[in-house]
Amino acid sequence: MNGWTVKWTWPGGQSITQLWNGKLSASGSSVTVRNESYNGNIAAGSSTTFGFTGSGSAATPTATCTSP
Repeated sequence: MNGWTVKWTWPGGQSITQLWNGKLSASGSSVTVRNESYNGNIAAGSSTTFGFTGSGSAATPTATCTSP
């Protein structure tokens, strides 16, 4: 896989305060994280991870993962 994107929507009132191993863009409750240059190429059977710290009320977001 060459590049990846994870998108999700917060149920309400939440935001990301810190992100690592990805590039963040957000608009309202919609969040998108894309690969950094060093973790975009993923070989078959391999994986990569990113993490974040959020703020706001506890709720479970709905996420989708895609590749270009």
